[in-house]
Amino acid sequence: MKFTDGFWQLRSGVHASYATEVRDVRLDDDRLVAYAAVKRVQRRGDTLNAPLITVEAHAPAEGVIAVRLTHHAGKRRRGPDFALPGAAAPAADGRAPGSAATTRTEGTTAELTSGPLTLRLPTEGAFGLEFLDQGGRVLTAAGPKGSAFATLDDGSHHMVAQLALGVGETVHGLGERFTPYVKNGQTVDIWQADGGTSSEQAYKNVPFYLSSRGYGVFVNHPGKVSFEVGSEAVGQVQFSVEDQSLEYFVVAGPTPKDVLARYTALTGLPALPPAWSFGLWLSTSFTTSYDEATVTSFVDGMAERGIPLSVFHFDCFWMREYQWSDFEWDPAVFPDPEGMIARLKAKGLRICVWINPYIAQKGALYEEGAREGYFVRTADGDIWQWDKWQAGMALVDFTNPEATAWYQGKLKGLLGQGVDGFKTDFGERVPTDVVWHDGSDPERMHNYYTHLYNQAVFELLEEERGAGEAVLFARSATAGGQQYPVHWGGDCFSSFEAMAESLRGGLSLSLSGFGFWSHDIGGFEGTPDPGVFKRWLAFGLLSSHSRLHGSSSYRVPWEFGEEAVDVARRFTRLKHRLMPYLYGAAVEAHRTGVPTMRPLLLEFPDDPTARVVDRQYLLGPDLLVAPVFTEDGEVEYYVPEGTWTSLLTGETVTGPAWHRETHGYDSLPLLVRQGAVLALGADDSRPDGAWLDGLELRVYAPAGSGDFTRTVTVPDHTGAVAATYEVVREGGEVRVVTDTDRPYTVTVVG
Repeated sequence: MKFTDGFWQLRSGVHASYATEVRDVRLDDDRLVAYAAVKRVQRRGDTLNAPLITVEAHAPAEGVIAVRLTHHAGKRRRGPDFALPGAAAPAADGRAPGSAATTRTEGTTAELTSGPLTLRLPTEGAFGLEFLDQGGRVLTAAGPKGSAFATLDDGSHHMVAQLALGVGETVHGLGERFTPYVKNGQTVDIWQADGGTSSEQAYKNVPFYLSSRGYGVFVNHPGKVSFEVGSEAVGQVQFSVEDQSLEYFVVAGPTPKDVLARYTALTGLPALPPAWSFGLWLSTSFTTSYDEATVTSFVDGMAERGIPLSVFHFDCFWMREYQWSDFEWDPAVFPDPEGMIARLKAKGLRICVWINPYIAQKGALYEEGAREGYFVRTADGDIWQWDKWQAGMALVDFTNPEATAWYQGKLKGLLGQGVDGFKTDFGERVPTDVVWHDGSDPERMHNYYTHLYNQAVFELLEEERGAGEAVLFARSATAGGQQYPVHWGGDCFSSFEAMAESLRGGLSLSLSGFGFWSHDIGGFEGTPDPGVFKRWLAFGLLSSHSRLHGSSSYRVPWEFGEEAVDVARRFTRLKHRLMPYLYGAAVEAHRTGVPTMRPLLLEFPDDPTARVVDRQYLLGPDLLVAPVFTEDGEVEYYVPEGTWTSLLTGETVTGPAWHRETHGYDSLPLLVRQGAVLALGADDSRPDGAWLDGLELRVYAPAGSGDFTRTVTVPDHTGAVAATYEVVREGGEVRVVTDTDRPYTVTVVG
């Protein structure tokens, strides 16, 4: 939200007050509180009829400093608040969280330090905040207009903060955003919306950004947060909330990986998805006609063509029309759901079904939920309803524990039929003119609702299937939602442009703490031409999770020609061979928060070009993927410093440099980093095979790359270490030391 009219003036109807002068500072052992006047105080009379801004600082975790700006402290806090599982335990008095910080005063400066991060505040004179790294370098600062509140003639009250942008500094993240990857110059509102992938709206809104200078900022407010990223004050990132207080966390690096590790440790590390979920998912598509015969023809058709399939997904119309979600199979189309599921599982498949948190009036569950008080209500006590999406639909109130248990109980019945996972669609269209069971603030609940929804479903899966076997295919999320993977990119068009915007969204999401991400191969809306579909196949099967899904047309590869079948087969089997490596990257995401699909910024933070590249990514630490976004196969991509070797052809390219190539549909730039040792499985028929059986260690050691030692860990299906290999190259000779007696082979490339 913009408050100013250029540099000199405020917009009409805006009245702003800025923290101007420190009047008092109080230090405890681990906390700092400052009181700032909003004008220069030259005489006692200046203290009358004038507000103070209270500035409180503590450290909720090591390397994270929280700053809270407050105007009037008496506003009742109705919730919800972000759950912060990694925050320090509550203080003994129970009133505030503990702090992982120390404080000190030196001259006229007060400091609060947590790990490698220090907050510096003058105790006299002009107000300002500086955040310093371990070496004393200023990472960012809140200057003369950096801590403020603004009132508008409409009666609204906004807390406003600004943090400085350095020369050349780039800003990333803020959820799954389809606008340009570098957020500088953009206005970003953190507000859940079902807006597709081709606008400024987003399904996954996260008030966290990562800076190329090696720090991050998390605004600890679940409601609407408005960011102006160098778009109002061009040298500042401004963020504001309509509230009486605003809290933000500055998260230390020094590297982008360190920032993500600290942020996800605070807001929740992602669960480890089961190995089977990394295989190919096939959907019925949305509005297409299908029954068990259709589904079986798809499944058998994939097998006949040698395309391994891991998961079959039933989209919306597995239930009866006008009755979503009642969790009952349409008896006219699927008269024997238990038998059908058993027959599909006998073919080696897992089963996923579509759900949402809305209950249509026509279904029997509406009467049950209405009778028990499980739906969100209006201020008059009526059930909130509308006809968008489903006729007369109501919204399950997940702030009511009984409603949550009721909803979970319906899903439990499906698990008993053999269902393995759920596509948790929607969760964005949440009204603000309602009353929640627990009294939550409707504005704060609008974004947060999806967290309760996905949490309820994921926790049920863990309870019923066990930790490590739970997986969602979720569309909406907010901060902390990374704990409940997997998320997919929503409703995109079937075009090269939509393919590129989907990737931008995934890269932004990965820099918002999400370790696993997918998208609809071929696009959702419309029917892709064969060229788009084949190019998207390679991209989709080199993503953490891979799903064939559309809206009004099928996505089985033979619908797009025999070459599409060949491409699907090639890249599905390649992904299976990569699983010992890829699941290792998944374990890293689970333990550290570093995502499986990585913008180049994460691995090459000192490379200025790597900070802005948005048409390629790293799959794990060592594989560079550059999807092809053209019909004719021409692709322009960037490689950082070093020698990179094509996994598909063995050809090499060097960097730092841009390269332009032309690729057939069965190819794309898929490059291995110099010095990497890829662990490749022998079984290309499934993602969850016996990875140590016939394991190949492929050593990428181009001539002249020198001696090196690399340690490769291959996980088992639980994420535990199955085997470790220390690969040493000295004087052109390669030797391996391992803790397993299982046979393996070594291939030296280069």
